[in-house]
Amino acid sequence: MADERHTPITREEIAKSFDEPPPPIDLSIYAPEDWFAFVVFWMMAGAVFLQFFTRYVLNNSFAWTEEIAIYCLVVTVFLGSVMCVRLFRHIQVDFIYRLLPVRAARILATVVDLVNISFFAYAAYLVWRYSSIISTERMVTVDLPKSIVFYSVLAGFVLMAVRAAQMAVVHWRRGHSVIERPERPEPAEN
Repeated sequence: MADERHTPITREEIAKSFDEPPPPIDLSIYAPEDWFAFVVFWMMAGAVFLQFFTRYVLNNSFAWTEEIAIYCLVVTVFLGSVMCVRLFRHIQVDFIYRLLPVRAARILATVVDLVNISFFAYAAYLVWRYSSIISTERMVTVDLPKSIVFYSVLAGFVLMAVRAAQMAVVHWRRGHSVIERPERPEPAEN
């Protein structure tokens, strides 16, 4: 490992660095489902904190907090996946695209987009079928139907299918996708 040498900096230079104005905040990159996932995430964090506090401080835990935290995590995962689809951030293998001619890579990327849309749509269909089967089941500690959680997962898959279709259109209009040209990522359109 190379010996790192850092340029010495004075106290005044450090203090002056705090005088710079913060960069402007751009919230336009977030879609409505991102904000909903954010709210559910903090509901989960609140339930986990309440569980910790009641169990270890009050020595009398609320049983329902663990179940609510688990279900909030499920909802957060599937709504967070919608954001990953919209921003094209899911794990992908792009090595093969470098070996293919441009036209073949474009065709393969289109096929991948269609497979993504099909997978999310089929998963939504399966979750819808499962939700209708368990529609009368209740949560263990809270008297609410379990279908609330499964309909949230259904909404996540439907939104993933919609966002994947939107990304396929963006890729088609642009003439390439991020997977074909990772050196030229462009922001997704909401």
